[in-house]
Amino acid sequence: MTAAKLHIKAGPPPISVYNPFDGTLIGSIDTTEASDIDELIARARRGAELSRNLPRHKRASILEEAAQLIERRRDTFAETIVREAGKTIVQARKEVSRCVNTLKLSAEEAKRNAGEIIPFDAFAGSEQRQGWFTREPLGIITAITPYNDPLNLVAHKLGPAIAGGNAVLLKPSNLTPFSAINLVEALFEAGLPRDVITIAHGDRELVTALISARDVRMVSFTGGFATGEAISRAAGLKKLAMELGGNAPVIVMNDCHFDKAVEGCVSGAFWAAGQNCIGAQRILVQAAIYERFRDAFVAGTKKLTAGDPLRDDTDVGPMISVRSAERTETAVNDAIAVGAKLLCGHRREGSLYHPTVLEDTPRTCGLWSEEVFAPVVMLAPFETIDQAIEMANDPEYSLHAGIFTSDLNVALDAANRIEAGGVMINDSSDYRFDAMPFGGFKYGSMGREGVRFAYEDMTQPKVVCINRG
Repeated sequence: MTAAKLHIKAGPPPISVYNPFDGTLIGSIDTTEASDIDELIARARRGAELSRNLPRHKRASILEEAAQLIERRRDTFAETIVREAGKTIVQARKEVSRCVNTLKLSAEEAKRNAGEIIPFDAFAGSEQRQGWFTREPLGIITAITPYNDPLNLVAHKLGPAIAGGNAVLLKPSNLTPFSAINLVEALFEAGLPRDVITIAHGDRELVTALISARDVRMVSFTGGFATGEAISRAAGLKKLAMELGGNAPVIVMNDCHFDKAVEGCVSGAFWAAGQNCIGAQRILVQAAIYERFRDAFVAGTKKLTAGDPLRDDTDVGPMISVRSAERTETAVNDAIAVGAKLLCGHRREGSLYHPTVLEDTPRTCGLWSEEVFAPVVMLAPFETIDQAIEMANDPEYSLHAGIFTSDLNVALDAANRIEAGGVMINDSSDYRFDAMPFGGFKYGSMGREGVRFAYEDMTQPKVVCINRG
């Protein structure tokens, strides 16, 4: 897990990375200072020139080879995720598989999404013209990634950027840098010129330098709203793509397949210790089955094993830090103080916060309206689908939602009326396939991830028109 060769120069002090479960030191990484920005940009300029001149088949083969390298080393990659992010080993293995798929999808995109023929003769007076548009690289892209999916969310930025012929200044989370470092090394080993990706680790001043540099053509950011707003103010005239979190509702109708709804909601609420931007946070249950669902959901939650993430039988690992677990504990205490009823959980052991279920949470409570990003879920009854959709649409931002029902008309009506970037029918809100468009609705919605859609954001059309007259 050495990173020094990926940096322009070391800066004081190094960043120490700790295992969120037991607090042991994993390693340290050199800090890149904001004052290094000119050197970073110079390297990225060289990388952009190299990348744009790579033939599409070469970009594709590099991405495919990197995917195969990661697949062969999947156990090492999974263990790194567990040790630095606290995901369970089962969840980490799935993330590695998704990263492999993301890179393979990026390889395919490099070969097929090159542009289109333009029918100039569709407009009177242009009959003697013909031509096309190509998709050209933007140039230098700054990518900033979070801790909760430290491998696959990096792949979602690097894969499409490389497919499009760009260079990347990558700033991974200081809490989980080693998965990103290992991914970049796999790309270099697969033949990617080293100047194409530059990793920088550092503080807010470094981030400001990386996003505000005039040569940077796009900032791709995944993280919180406050940071997203700060980036948008500092970035200047460049493309912005941001995934800023969610507060996912899941609607459970009377006519649902009951057992599947319970199972899907338990999994959707507590995957990755709830540190999942599309995890089920508010589960809205039709009144006729509310008590039955509540009891079954609580029973299912109590069966989950919280503990050592390296054990195959652990369902819920630690949160990313003791501080995050303490913040969650305080938020739940605040909700209980204004009327929420605790059904189970709300027990903290260091960074481990046990799966927690609440009901009767006031809709004016912060826990209801803000992203909790923790293993906490709220249950609430409703009478009509209109009421459920109104409740589902309460927050001012949204990523995914879900609905369980046997009535296709109800499902499609809900999908049309719920304000979200994706609506999962007879599935929890936390389902995601890496080829689908992924992003938010309402406040803060900017761009889409999902390989094809990110690739199109990271390229620009160039028109070529021939006048045969």
